[in-house]
Amino acid sequence: MYQPLADRIRPQSLDEVLGQGHILGSDGLLRRVIDSGKIPNMVFYGPSGTGKTTVANIIAQRSGRTLRRLNATTASLADIREVMDQVGTLLAPNGVLLYLDEIQYFNKKQQQSLLEFIENGKITLIASTTENPYFTIFNAILSRSTVFEFKMLTADDILPAVDRGIALQAKEFGVEAVCQDGVREHLAASCGGDVRKALNAVELLMSASRIRDGVLTITLEDAKLVAQRSAMRYDRDGDDHFDIASALMKSMRGSDPDGALHYLARLLEAGDMLTAIRRILCSASEDIGMAYPQAASIVKSCVDSALQLGLPEARLPLAQAVILLATAPKSNSVLNAIDAALSDVRGGRTGDYPRHLQNVHADGAGFEREQGYLYPHSYPGHWVEQQYLPDAIKDHVYYAYGPNRTEQAAKAYWDKIKGGESGKGGA
Repeated sequence: MYQPLADRIRPQSLDEVLGQGHILGSDGLLRRVIDSGKIPNMVFYGPSGTGKTTVANIIAQRSGRTLRRLNATTASLADIREVMDQVGTLLAPNGVLLYLDEIQYFNKKQQQSLLEFIENGKITLIASTTENPYFTIFNAILSRSTVFEFKMLTADDILPAVDRGIALQAKEFGVEAVCQDGVREHLAASCGGDVRKALNAVELLMSASRIRDGVLTITLEDAKLVAQRSAMRYDRDGDDHFDIASALMKSMRGSDPDGALHYLARLLEAGDMLTAIRRILCSASEDIGMAYPQAASIVKSCVDSALQLGLPEARLPLAQAVILLATAPKSNSVLNAIDAALSDVRGGRTGDYPRHLQNVHADGAGFEREQGYLYPHSYPGHWVEQQYLPDAIKDHVYYAYGPNRTEQAAKAYWDKIKGGESGKGGA
């Protein structure tokens, strides 16, 4: 029966697990928990191929409990009940360790069906998820579990597994395996931190490579072909989508064009141009705003060009927009101003419109009243003092001029016209 290479060389002890030194190192909390033999309910959170299933297997072996596996993408309530029925029987004399993969796909009822059994200790639950558990797992399960985060593996972490995989395959084939320069490093670096991907690539390469005089040669060209795009770790409906979008936005806000270009490239390589466009358009007003008001129109032009061009050419105007925003002066005065205004509105701090701002056509026949509106263009500087906010909040200030040159120039202009009144919103 065929068994994938990744399963054939799966670690059998904690010392063989790749990476995860923060929880499995000599003084790591998870290692100490496992060594104690008192295994609590746990949630393993992290990317695919980082050792979550492997560690669950090792825990089951060391605990003496019967390991049962379910995948939440296909399991039903009937599958859960079948596992429950084994508790206390000859099939599971010491209890059951249930490894539930992708628990985020279980609905609330399915997750709650586990509660009775994990509370009385007859079942120890180890659930794994690639999504943030605090968003995807219900509180009833989380409150009874300890969450451990598995980190993405580095190329240095994965390289020993690549070497073991090549050596094992060579032994099974009865050949000498020779890798061209850079093959091992490329396989380890191009798998997106997923050791399973790297080993799948090793298995495919060695199965497809020609053997001459007992020597199997793996070429760098073949390695690049097999591993192309596999370094991408992206799920439009998962954490990756929000993390990359957030990283792009924060890099532009942080004035780091290199970081911004990197995350833009990851979005474009995944074919998600729309997310990049939304973040870019938002940043123009949220992070640059009044410090460089023209940025909004320039960015909009870049976005329009990108939509008309489509990928791959769209990368050019979008990169231009990202570089512009990352290197532009920054101001969040627009964000602060509108959020302050929204806070008053949502908090019920409003009031009637001042009479002189009302629509004169709203007065019916016989109800005409002197409106008292002062037309600013009829006064010097096109400004005249009058009240615009409702009486209840007439002294509220929402907009504060930012310390950048553009906003300070506007403040100086209106201070001169208004006799210093605009200074109350100054920086």
